[in-house]
Amino acid sequence: MTMAIQTKGVCMSFGALTVAEDINFELPVGARHALIGPNGAGKTTFVNLLTGRLTPTSGSVLLGGVDVTQMSQAERVKQGLGRTFQINTLFNKMSVLDNVCLSIAERENVSNQFWSTAASQKRIIEESLELLNLLGISGDAKVFTKDLPYGKQRLVEMAIALGLKPKVLLLDEPAAGVPSVESHRILQAIDSLPSEIAIMIIEHDMDLVFKFAKKITVLVQGKVLCEGTPDEIANDRRVHQVYLGEGHE
Repeated sequence: MTMAIQTKGVCMSFGALTVAEDINFELPVGARHALIGPNGAGKTTFVNLLTGRLTPTSGSVLLGGVDVTQMSQAERVKQGLGRTFQINTLFNKMSVLDNVCLSIAERENVSNQFWSTAASQKRIIEESLELLNLLGISGDAKVFTKDLPYGKQRLVEMAIALGLKPKVLLLDEPAAGVPSVESHRILQAIDSLPSEIAIMIIEHDMDLVFKFAKKITVLVQGKVLCEGTPDEIANDRRVHQVYLGEGHE
């Protein structure tokens, strides 16, 4: 099985504090995976190790079989790693369309010429509209992102990430701040993404996790507690003891 991203014996310490310990993790091409765990489990640290925001104390990170452990965040993006954040990072005073266009222009290294090159602008706009249509928000293309409901803002952030044409997409709490009545829109959008993209969500909404994931990894105190199908995780007594049975993060 081809791995989109994996870690081998990844450890991370800040002085005497160990926040990731011997994490061996595999995300196959096309996977639909979830990472869960209680507060302080080390989920954010692990994602930061995957994306290059942090460099592990020991161990390695491979992206598409290539060792990217020492690569920067920007270099990993160019290698096909995309990420959304728990708190969105949109340009609120720009339109939805312009936000996505900037992402594509950056991918193609034409961001400096985007506004002045007509041919490039037309092609990028067309691709941006296709992404917005894929996520069901093309009707909001001309709306300033600050004027959108928060659920749609999360979809815009997803479109921006997709504009980079990732092979791996990490969605950090995609439903965070989204009213429960709108969370189905997030799930529908994720379900509509190309099947070849490996997707991992880091999420505390267990309804969303169990509807989305084919496999779930449970992280506790910087270690992998267990991994399995949604049914296996739901029936694992250890998971209930440390997480599911004690409230959600």
